[in-house]
Parts: sequence; C-alpha cells; structure tokens
Amino acid sequence: MEHCFGGPWTKQKLKVLEKYLKAYISIFEGNERAKKLRRVYVDGFAGTGNIFKKQESAEQLSFSDVCEFEEFEADFIPGSAKIALELDPGFHRYYFVDSNRKHVQNLDQLVQSYPGKKVDIVHSDCNTWLQKWCKSNNWYGERAVVFLDPYGMQVEWSTLEAIAETQSIDLWLLFPLGQAVNRLLPENKEPPEHWAKALDRVLGTPKWRQEFYSKTTEPNLFNFQDEKTMKCVSIEDIGYFFVNRLKEIFVGVAEEPMFLYNSSNCPIFLLCFAASNKVGAKPAVSIAQSIIRKEFTDGR
Repeated sequence: MEHCFGGPWTKQKLKVLEKYLKAYISIFEGNERAKKLRRVYVDGFAGTGNIFKKQESAEQLSFSDVCEFEEFEADFIPGSAKIALELDPGFHRYYFVDSNRKHVQNLDQLVQSYPGKKVDIVHSDCNTWLQKWCKSNNWYGERAVVFLDPYGMQVEWSTLEAIAETQSIDLWLLFPLGQAVNRLLPENKEPPEHWAKALDRVLGTPKWRQEFYSKTTEPNLFNFQDEKTMKCVSIEDIGYFFVNRLKEIFVGVAEEPMFLYNSSNCPIFLLCFAASNKVGAKPAVSIAQSIIRKEFTDGR
C-alpha cells in the first residue's frame, strides 16, 4: 500500500529535507574530524517510503484523528525513507520506525533494493522507541538526524526533550499547526479537558491557556459581571509559540520555520528545525534556515 500525496507542500518539505541531508553529509565528509563520527538517520513515522496520488485531503481529518492520536492513512506521509537511502555517500545506519504493520512490511520490501545499507526497521510507537533510544544510545562518536512527520498530534513533548538531551541530534519536525492544533482551540471558550490534555502533551506546558485566550468581564442585564473567554491568537502566533518552546530545550532553533499552506492559502503545517549539539548548532541552523527561506520563496 502506497501513501497519498497531500499537495505542493508535500514536495516542499521533502525538498527541504533532501537538501539538508545532502548538506549535512557534505560537511561531515569534508571535515577530517567530523568524518570520523558515525552518522545515523532516524525516520520516526516512516510510512511506506513512497508517495501515491492524492485521494483525500489531510484537511478533512476528524477531531478523533488529530486529538485522540488514532492511526489513519494520511496524505502527507512523505517518501523521506527512500530519499535518505538514495544518498551516496549516505548515513552509516538508518532506523525506520512505524507502528503500522503494513507500513513495516512495505519498508522491508523497500530496503531490499539497498543491500549495502545498514537499516533497522522498527515496528513500534515512535515516542516509546525514540525516548528509549535517545537515553540508552552511546552518543560518543555519533551524530544523528531525526525526521518526525507524524500522522497527527502524536509527537509528545517528552520525546523532544529526550532528543534535545542527547546533544547529538539535528531535528526536523512537521508540527500539525492548522491541521490539528488550531482545530482544537475554539474561538469563544477554552477547549474541553481531553483536548486541553492533548495540547499539553504536544506543547509540553499548560501555559498556552494564558497565551491563547483572554478573559474579560462586562455587566449583564442584571448588573452582574459576566466573564467572556476569547481566543486571542492567530495560527501564525501559535506556530511561533511552539518555536519559542523549542528554544527552551534546544541550543539552536531556526527562528523562521517553514509555514506550509493548503490550496486555500491557510497554513496547515509548520516545518521546524532544531539542533542539540552545542558545537554544530550554529552552522546547522544557518544551513537549515537558508534552505527554508529559499524553498519558501521558490514554492510561493
């Protein structure tokens, strides 16, 4: 089973990832000290490794899909696994993680075409596996790029913290901005508790309540004070709130993430970059930011 093509933004995010991976490997290959480090690529929601034609829009996903973390065939699963495998020189080791058994079977077939690559296909929940791997792996002499393109709001803040704590990983993350997060934020009241808890897990803090909502009072017909709750942020504001959250745990973050738009020109995803290595963060962010700016200009 192939995955569905989501629209022009799918090509944009793939192009950004490919350009960064090529630049990343070029830097490591061109520096004698860096060349000694073992390079690892992790695809946390690897899907099938290929893209198929569009069948339905990711904008039509139900609240249960985005809030309760149910699995579904999403349009925006990229061919990132195949892109990484095609690089030559590439990485010394690859981990393709997916919780869907059919996806794992397809990945098994895909890697057979790359007999020279050392690939581990992991049938697991991404959060569980990544957190364990980040904490148990020996990071001496090893660096990694992690790409997280979830099906909805599956990536937990605790996973991002584990990645940041390694001080060895560069992260690309597709944040479900308008496709999921903004949909859980009503205009004239705070979200119900189960939505709020889902947002807490993704954003890693309850502070969004004060940032995203304002409360005012005004007299009613009986001269009592009625309290009104109103959403006071735009989709873009939510995106930059998340970027600032990343800056609290990573040593380097691209401050201008890539907003990905649907056919109605509404931002539905946010492609973010963060670096955890103190030495490599500055050049990594500079390269990532340059790629984002160029692709955004070309893609618009």
